[in-house]
Amino acid sequence: MSFAAFTLRRRWVDGHVVLARRLENAHFRRIDFISPRNQVHVFRLEQPADVDAEVEAWLAEAYSVGEQKHLSKQVQTSGSES
Repeated sequence: MSFAAFTLRRRWVDGHVVLARRLENAHFRRIDFISPRNQVHVFRLEQPADVDAEVEAWLAEAYSVGEQKHLSKQVQTSGSES
């Protein structure tokens, strides 16, 4: 499953991450709702310093979504209610 994408431009990099939740943040240009567990967060990086711990955290979370780990957490949670 896709978890992130980047488009290189001359003066910036456009990208998006797919998260299993809506994350409100001023860095996101928009958030596209695909499904409750797939929300595309669109951003632009204009300089190397823009890649900070916050961006690293988005990428790590998106990678987990790409591995569909968010689905196994839900199965474990719903299975424990029985």
